[in-house]
Amino acid sequence: MALTGTAGPDTATEPFRMKRRRWMNRVHARFAGWGAAAAAFTSQPEPKTIGSFARGRQLIAGNLLFAGSLLERPGEVIWDVDMPTRRFETALQGFHWLDDLAAVGDRAARDTAQDWTWAWIERYGRGTGPGWTPDLTGRRLIRWINHAIFLLNGRVPADGQLYFRALAAQTRFLARRWKAAAPGLPRFEALVGLVYSGLALQGMDKHVAPAVAALAVECDAQIDAEGGIPTRNPEELLEVFTLLVWASEALRDADMHPPMALMGAIERIAPTLRALRHADGGLARFHGGERGLDGRLDHALGNSGTRVRTASSAAPDRTMGFARLSAGRTSVVMDAAVPPQGPASANAHASTLAIEVTSGRRPLIVNCGSGASFGEDWRRAGRATASHSALSLVGYSSARFGLRGNARGEIAEMLEDGPSDVRLEKSGGVDGAHLLAGHDGYVATHGLTHLRRLTLSPDGRSLTGQDTLSAFSEDDRAAFDAMMTRTRLKGAEFAVRFHLHPDVAPEVDLGGTAISLGLKSSEVWIMRCDGSARMTLEPSVYLEAGRLKPRACQQIVLRARVADYARQIGWTLAKAQDTPQGVRDYGRIDELPLD
Repeated sequence: MALTGTAGPDTATEPFRMKRRRWMNRVHARFAGWGAAAAAFTSQPEPKTIGSFARGRQLIAGNLLFAGSLLERPGEVIWDVDMPTRRFETALQGFHWLDDLAAVGDRAARDTAQDWTWAWIERYGRGTGPGWTPDLTGRRLIRWINHAIFLLNGRVPADGQLYFRALAAQTRFLARRWKAAAPGLPRFEALVGLVYSGLALQGMDKHVAPAVAALAVECDAQIDAEGGIPTRNPEELLEVFTLLVWASEALRDADMHPPMALMGAIERIAPTLRALRHADGGLARFHGGERGLDGRLDHALGNSGTRVRTASSAAPDRTMGFARLSAGRTSVVMDAAVPPQGPASANAHASTLAIEVTSGRRPLIVNCGSGASFGEDWRRAGRATASHSALSLVGYSSARFGLRGNARGEIAEMLEDGPSDVRLEKSGGVDGAHLLAGHDGYVATHGLTHLRRLTLSPDGRSLTGQDTLSAFSEDDRAAFDAMMTRTRLKGAEFAVRFHLHPDVAPEVDLGGTAISLGLKSSEVWIMRCDGSARMTLEPSVYLEAGRLKPRACQQIVLRARVADYARQIGWTLAKAQDTPQGVRDYGRIDELPLD
């Protein structure tokens, strides 16, 4: 059984530069094997990567779930199976699954990890196969070194020699090809992998200094002054941060001083990540990012050595383009900036002014998420404004997708015609914290600017919102009048959506004037509308990587029509009066099941 994902690139239309890059990778992968093997490690490696025990048990049982495809192959070596999609094969070649097997750590897990690793060495270790790209090689090297004791335990000396020869070949390949990795996360993976292996392997130390210097340059180029990255993907920022922390730790362990650019990047990213996580510790899910593996963010922050900054009135209104409100047990994160541009927008979403709300350990209002692991159709659907907790004009997103170009070595559909002017004001008072934001994503098509005002009460028990569509300037009103003519004075229908996490139990109350939302913590929230829109409860989906199919959930939709130069909808999301301020939430949050 399998669910198909995104197919590989069409080589007939693939740009010459991308073809040349693939060909050069193959050439240098073959040449990388022409050298001496590393004799041993300079010191005993220690595991740093975190895996999933549940996924490790699935792998041992032969349930291969990668990139939205499930293959049931008990007893088979993963390299012998027919790869259903290119994403599936890429996931295998990066060896992330080694973290999951190491998390189990028993004899069956070790046997599986060893069988699959030495099968890779036999099949691909001489520079063949799809895994010889700089980013995948860096990702693989880090895990081979992290879990070296786990892999080498009980192996005969001849197997160890093959293992060290393969490590040396991959290190030489990275030294020659890291520049071919796309800027951003792929290049950080390649360079940190090179630093890691250069420090860990005897005879490879000559590669460390050039790699560290290049890593410092990338830190200055890719990490902005606010600790953000061009893709504005919070989970990707966590991946970059984790890699940089690992590199700094490895350098210190080798009695080397990490460069100032590296440490400065870590210092800038740490408070950004803290601002982008919800009350439950998970990251906000925007622009293709997931919540992040449980514990990974705390682990990376703890190892970074950065201090927690106390909140102050001088705190920036936006962090990597996101605005945050928090009080009591409640956190709210809003996408409040212009969407990513150019190649950085290959996975970007039309999510301007979308929000997520978390109460304690329980996500409440969410965005549908990235559907990339479920195929191209789900990927496109997940990027649309209607898949976010935001206002959208029916049939339109706040940004369009269609411009195809080269992004990270692949042909990708990038974002275009998105908001160019996104404004934000953040304030506070005795009645709570306020956000007022607006964007011009619908001006070109309808002459309308979307404004969203949010107020979170000081105790975090009430979130009040107003969503407004307005034509401000004479040009905007002319565009609006043209839209009215096209629709024969019917105006434009719009919807304000609030997608609910699958664990939320909604129920329509008070004759349809309110919807109660029950959480597993026993908290109850109530959504009400001011009567200016029709409120309904409709089906939705929660797109979560690591599952076989999208999870069914529901969404609250406020529908109305704009037929004048301004139209506003008001709503409130508040805890029920009998919900206590303090809740003992000891309920287990299960790891991903196989469905």
